[in-house]
Amino acid sequence: MKKMASLLLFSLLFLLVLTDSGHAATASPQTKIILDGHELVLPSDVEVVNINKNVMIPIRVVAENLKFKVKWDQKKQNVSIEQNNKAISLHVGRTEAYGQNGKVTLNTAPQLIKNTVVVPLRFVSEEMGLSVSWNNKDKIVGLTSAAVPSVEPAPSPPPVVSGPGQSTVWSKVNDISFGNHQLVVSIDHEVTPRITRLSNPDRIVVDLPDTTFGDMAPGMKQGTMGKLDVSGIPNVTEVRYSLFTNDPAQVRVVMELNNLSDVQVNVQYVSGKLIVDLAVAGIIGIPVPPAQQDNGKSIIVIDPGHGGKDPGTIGISKTQEKNFTLPLALKVQALLSQEPDIEVVMTRETDVYPTRPERVQLANTLNADVFVSIHGNSVEASPQISGTETFYYKRSSSKALADIMHRHLVEVLGFKDRGVKNGNLEVLRDTTMPAVLLEIGFLSNLAEEQAMLSETVQDKAAQAIVDAIKEFLHQPS
Repeated sequence: MKKMASLLLFSLLFLLVLTDSGHAATASPQTKIILDGHELVLPSDVEVVNINKNVMIPIRVVAENLKFKVKWDQKKQNVSIEQNNKAISLHVGRTEAYGQNGKVTLNTAPQLIKNTVVVPLRFVSEEMGLSVSWNNKDKIVGLTSAAVPSVEPAPSPPPVVSGPGQSTVWSKVNDISFGNHQLVVSIDHEVTPRITRLSNPDRIVVDLPDTTFGDMAPGMKQGTMGKLDVSGIPNVTEVRYSLFTNDPAQVRVVMELNNLSDVQVNVQYVSGKLIVDLAVAGIIGIPVPPAQQDNGKSIIVIDPGHGGKDPGTIGISKTQEKNFTLPLALKVQALLSQEPDIEVVMTRETDVYPTRPERVQLANTLNADVFVSIHGNSVEASPQISGTETFYYKRSSSKALADIMHRHLVEVLGFKDRGVKNGNLEVLRDTTMPAVLLEIGFLSNLAEEQAMLSETVQDKAAQAIVDAIKEFLHQPS
């Protein structure tokens, strides 16, 4: 029964009255179904059929693409479909159906063909809140779900052209990852994404104009789809990617969420990586140390990036970023603990994963004087990239801290100076004290990775961070 229900579910959404002639049930292998601009890839055993000028589609299409709840009663030959507060009911062989406004007479009854239930597309889709269009010339069914306003729509810069009269050279995506509620896309040329929020189900669509796939999926064809493993990540049910169009090339990434209304989207382009940050509300904070009486000490929060289920970026030797940030942060903690005027607090001291909101909450609740987040950089597709960069967000106090911190790190490490940059990152944006995020170096660069993992360089980096904090604290107010 479960197998039949699954079979039904994938096809329920697609009914449409066609202008084609004909009264017998005829297979329409060339019919395409476009959902929110994305062509659905139908399994080889799924057929869209035309019965008495009505497009009928197997229920599997609905289940797997629109996430409707479908129940199949084999004995009664009844199909019920639910989504949020909407529900419809259909019977195989009967033109009577029940929708949002009660009883409805269908032009064509659902049928059982080759052990698959097919249902009328227009009735099912419109009852469930989708708008339907039909391109009779090209035999294309268009389905559009209810959308909310786009986020930061912006024109994309023109694609790179190889020369006069030469073909267009698209930007290439070399890696896509998702962790810590951040989508990270490694891309060889900066593009301006178009980000749209859609509902039923809630999802955020990231379109990358003039972009195709590089090393991660060479030769990926339009209509095929890949998925990332997001098991165990709260509030995220699926992250999928595809080549949305061939010419012009466009990559699409879809993040399907449990509750879109609780999400704020922020976009940042850093060192060859497009970062789409999802600030998810309603996350319970980590325990905060008991409040202490004011002892005159400065409270410094040290944040080793990533941890636990979130490894961070991956180095050229398969080093996990979390295994670099924690040892360095512990060295900083040890040095700061020797300072009589400083109270040091760690966001983590073991291989655990505090969320970004939890890290922010800890620092803000303590009313910390300084927040330092330690990270390692990586661009797998470009192992020649190297250097140290330091990020802050808007506040002049954070900029002052970033300038001092960056100067100390570059002086002692000798890595390429990639500068101090304004970065709209959650741990910088939502903290209320001077805050910096340190990208010590590139784990994707072999020489820099080896240096960053060495005790000698980590000792130097730790001392530089401590010296910078002390210099910042002792500035004239």
